[in-house]
Formats: sequence, C-alpha cells, structure tokens
Amino acid sequence: MAHAAPADLAATPARTDARKPHLSLLRIVEMNLGFLGLQFSFGLQQGNMVPIYSWLGADEASLPILQLAGPMTGLLIQPLVGAMSDRTDSRFGRRTPYFLIGAILCSLGLLLMPHSSSLLMAASLLWLLDAGNNTTMEPYRAYVSDRLNADQHEIGFLSQSAFTGLAQCMAFLSPSILVYWFGVDRNAVDAHNIPTITHISFLIGAVLSICTILWSVLRVPELPTTPDERERIAASEKTAGAALREIVQAIVEMPRAMRQMAWMSLFQWYGFSIYWSYAALSIGRSAFGTADKSSALFRDAVLTTQQLGAFYNLIGFAAAFAMVPLARRFGASRMHMVALMLCALSLLMLPGVGAGSAHAPAIFTTLAMPELGSHLALMIPALGLGLGWASIMGNPYVILARAIPPERTGVYMGIFNMMIVVPMLINGLTFGWIYRHVLNADPRHAISFAALLLFCAGLTMIRVRDIPEDNRRAA
Repeated sequence: MAHAAPADLAATPARTDARKPHLSLLRIVEMNLGFLGLQFSFGLQQGNMVPIYSWLGADEASLPILQLAGPMTGLLIQPLVGAMSDRTDSRFGRRTPYFLIGAILCSLGLLLMPHSSSLLMAASLLWLLDAGNNTTMEPYRAYVSDRLNADQHEIGFLSQSAFTGLAQCMAFLSPSILVYWFGVDRNAVDAHNIPTITHISFLIGAVLSICTILWSVLRVPELPTTPDERERIAASEKTAGAALREIVQAIVEMPRAMRQMAWMSLFQWYGFSIYWSYAALSIGRSAFGTADKSSALFRDAVLTTQQLGAFYNLIGFAAAFAMVPLARRFGASRMHMVALMLCALSLLMLPGVGAGSAHAPAIFTTLAMPELGSHLALMIPALGLGLGWASIMGNPYVILARAIPPERTGVYMGIFNMMIVVPMLINGLTFGWIYRHVLNADPRHAISFAALLLFCAGLTMIRVRDIPEDNRRAA
C-alpha cells in the first residue's frame, strides 16, 4: 500500500522560479547533448557485452550474473552521488564535477574494454565503465530538473529520451556502418575473437563520452546557487554518513507517486535485462539456426540484433518528441502504460521470427542494415520496442520531477535509480536458475518471459496518478 506523503511535501507550491529562464528548444537540446555520449556508451554495452562475453567463452546461463556491474554500481553510486550533489557548492557547480569525473571513467572503460583477454578482465572493466556512467547519470537527471521550470519538464526529459534513442541507434549501428560504409572486414578478429569493428566502435564511444558532456556544461552552465541554497548547503554535513542518512530519510518520506512506480520498475527492468542478455542468442537460433558462438552465422546474428537495436532506438528518437503533446493531453502515466503494453506485444512476437529473404532491399543497405532488411518480420517488433523505450526514458521522469521537493532532487533521482538497478540485480542473481530449470535453457523462451514481465509493468501503471504541473504535490 502506498503511504501518503508528509504534510510539508503535500503543501509544496508549484515549482516556478524566476531565476530559471524559459529555454529555447535549441538550448534544451544543447543541455541534453551530454546524454548522447552517455547513452552511446550504454548502447555499446547493450549491443556488445553479451557477444564479448560469448566470444571469451561464457556459459549462457552465467550471462545475467556477469552483467551485475551495472546494477551494483548503480545501487551503490547513484543515490550516494545524488545526495552528495545536493550538498555540493563548488566553483564548477553542484552537478558538473560529477559529470566530468564520470565521463573520464567512462572513456577509460570504453578504451580498454575491447582489449579484454579473459572473462575476468571484461567483467572488471565493465565495473569501471558502469561506475563512470552511473556517476554521470543521476546528476544529469537532476541538472535538467534544476535548470527547467515545471512547464518545460516534458520537453526536457523527453529530449533526454530522444537523445537516448539517437545515441543508442548510433551505438548499435556503428559496427554495421564500419562494415558497409567503410569496408571493414566483419570477420577480422583479434586473438580473443573480438572483432575489429568492436574495437573501433568503442574508441568512437570514448571520444563522444567526454566531448558531449563538455559541450553541454559549457554551453548551458548550471544556474548559480541562491544565498538561501548556499546557506543550506554550508550548514549540511558533507560526510558519506550524512549522505546515507539523507537517503534513508528520503526513502521514508518518499512521495506517493514515486512509491506507486516501484512495481512498474521491478517488472520493466527485470524484463529488459532479459532482452539485453538473450536477444542475440534468440535471433541466432530463430533467424539463423545457430547456437555456435564462434561461427560466422552467429556474428551475422549479432549484427542483426545490433541493427534491430538501432532501428527501435531510431523509432524511440522520433517517438520521444511525439509523446510530448500526448503526455500533456492524456497524462504521462497513461502514455507509459500504453507504451509498455505495445512493447510487451512486440517482445512476444520476436522469438517467432524465422529466416527471411535472401536479399535485403536497397534502402537497408544504404542504412547499413542489410541483415535486418533480410529479416523484415523483425521490423514489427522494433516498432513496439521503440515506443516502449522512448516512454521508459522519459515519462516516468516527468511524473517523478513533479512529485519530489526541489531541495531533494538529486537524492530522489538517485533513489529512483535504485528502482531500476535493484530489478537488474535481482535478475542477475535469479535468472540463471530460471533459464536452466524453467525455460529449458532456450533464449527464445527467455524473450517470451520478458514479454510477460513488460505486460505486468504496464498493468501496474493503472494505479499511478499524474500530478498537474501547476499543483506539484504528493498525490
């Protein structure tokens, strides 16, 4: 049962601040450009970590636990960084120091990852990479909430969603672009079976990660803190213990709308964790008829899965902007419910996609997606996946930004990330057993199970109430 928010939160007035100028679309795009580099990194992980682990000899059932770095670092870092950034008042700003530290760590992880010579090395570098990503992610969410008034939250957070779609489209598609536009041999591999196209893609990601963050913070700097904010920050404890106490207190006083989204997050992120782990393996079996990780057919299946990821993220990029007026008219919670249902239906269709035609239409060759074009039936699941992903990266944050008090933006964004990483952590610890003993070690069954979880996530959104932008209180 959801708990009512404390009276002081319920009486909080609408978040309108004369210091926050109404930003143009161009400025909002520039302030979110850093998300391009950040999400390019996440896209590289989603599209390449399972193949890298597979090329290094990982067992299929061990894949979820090998990817625990993401949820563990998110669980440990994001709430702590959120609470600390709320208490930071440096010459560079409140959030900017965390952007820059995270971007440097992320770039180092991306540079080194393709040179992994063992599962242990790859898993260790994933911890470094995810530590950098998570150090940047939460302050970036808080930065948008800090910088924009409530009437621009939809465009602010859905712009982040759009950049997520664009960046991950680019990340998923970069190996295919290298093959079809620049003639890099798809079968050229190093001594550990990691392809040359993977090495180059991660190098591009390392450059983007640092450059786009710098562009955002230089072009749209944080607003200076007010005297009241500086006084509050100066009076607050700066120790890790104080930050932890703040996190615990914030959880106890969590706004009702945020509590209501907990079940949605559990089903949603457990399901997507399954998809990221088993999509390439499922498509390898259904569309290419292979389970041999060292075969050329499996490399083709990896490219096809990456192209599918690029296509649904491209749809997500366009859908994020289209959702802005729809979310205002129908409510972010209802939009998210519909999007999750369509995403579930798409995942349910994916394991049934078999071998397609022998020749891809010319348009797909131009887009560096010939494998996807040869399996046209994959286009239909991509539509629902794109709509679902656009909503996941935007609409919950619209609901959240209106529910939380401004002085706790950082810590609550970090706590909301716990609702993302805890399901991933549970997935890593439990899904290996489910995969072996319930799903008969078949990746196609794993994708169907993920579809069921996304459907459950959509159902839970029936209980979530939207908070009007002119009446920001715990509903």
